[in-house]
Amino acid sequence: MDTYINRLIESIHQLLPRLQIESVDPHDPVKVHYLPDPWRLLGKGNYAVVIYHPDYPNQVVKIYAPGRPGFEEEVEVYRRLGSHPAYSQCLYAKENFLVLKRLYGVTLYDCIHRGLRIPKKVIQDIDSALDYARGRGLHPHDIHGRNVMMDEGRGLVVDVSDFLHRETCSKWNNLKKAYYWLYRPFISPIKLRIPYFVLDVVRRSYRRCAWFKTTCCRLVRSFISP
Repeated sequence: MDTYINRLIESIHQLLPRLQIESVDPHDPVKVHYLPDPWRLLGKGNYAVVIYHPDYPNQVVKIYAPGRPGFEEEVEVYRRLGSHPAYSQCLYAKENFLVLKRLYGVTLYDCIHRGLRIPKKVIQDIDSALDYARGRGLHPHDIHGRNVMMDEGRGLVVDVSDFLHRETCSKWNNLKKAYYWLYRPFISPIKLRIPYFVLDVVRRSYRRCAWFKTTCCRLVRSFISP
């Protein structure tokens, strides 16, 4: 491991005792109560936060909130993925944090909010990247607008933490349907900007509908199973 990464790891160990993060609800983003300077918050998931240090702009640190699982699984996912242009790479992992190669771009969620055009090539790149992951024995899961990005017209996959889950996940297929049936013919031509509160309403409604559908399927199976 080179000296550059070693210095970053030392900075992380100095940060950890002072960092205050909390995952209150597994369905909502982690709360950051205190992040010491000069560290900056880059993103929040339901189980972890992603931060970076200005002196190390090409790396990010993903730190899991206390009590939340998934660290070991994510390390294994990155091991299987190896090197691929649509994914980050794990440079170091220990004690519930990962040092990752930083991916630059704009999430598709933010593209919709900002009225940025999303070329078809972005969707095709992500499809190809997910097929690559399947070829590595992984199961792409939880692929939605906040977990995929666009950079210079190419597609990137940001969050791979659930790629060991074998459960069927239709989020990416549903997003693609919305892209081809709604976004391309109606939203993209007029560069419509959709407020975050509208996107959040859609996100919460989708989650409730998905939960209701899953619950109904389980109930039906319980009645018809011998």
